Amino acid sequence: MFRATFFHSHTTVLEGGGEEPVYRPGNPHRICYTRDYFRSALHEIAHWCVAGPVRRQQEDYGYWYAPDGRNAEQQAEFTRVEVLPQAYEALFCAACGHPFRVSLDNLDGEAGEEGAFAEQVHSKALSLVINGLPERPRRWCQTLAEFYGRKSISLEEGLVEVFNCP
Repeated sequence: MFRATFFHSHTTVLEGGGEEPVYRPGNPHRICYTRDYFRSALHEIAHWCVAGPVRRQQEDYGYWYAPDGRNAEQQAEFTRVEVLPQAYEALFCAACGHPFRVSLDNLDGEAGEEGAFAEQVHSKALSLVINGLPERPRRWCQTLAEFYGRKSISLEEGLVEVFNCP
C-alpha cells in the first residue's frame, strides 16, 4: 500500500525485516522497519512524514538519537521531538483501527512520565485533525482508512477509540 501511494511522487519504499529501524536515502529511498512489526512500520512512516525534503536526503533524516538507556535530560529531549511523529502514528492507528500506545522507548533508562507524554501526543493529534493534516500523512491516513474499511469513521472518532484502547 505504501509503495502504491508514494513511490511515484517520492520514490520511496517501505521494507520490513530490519533488526533496527532506519531510513536510507537513495534511488529508491528506503524506510526500513523492525522485523515485520506493524506498529514499527507505522512509526517509521510517521518519521518520514515529519522529515522535510532536506532531511529525506540524509540517513535517518540526520536526526539525533540516543539509544535505550538515556538519562533524564536525554529522555526529555527524546519525548520533546517524539510528540509529532507519535501523533501521526496515533492517527495512522486510528485510520486502520489498530490500538495505539505511546512509546517512551527507554527500557534501560529513565523513561519519564508516560501519562504526561500521552496527553501531549493526544493533544497534538487532535490539533492535527482539527487544523488539517499535511499532504503525506493525510494521504497515508486515507489509504489506510480505505484499505481497512473505516471510511465511515472520522479520524477524530477513531482517535478517541485509539486512545481508549487498553
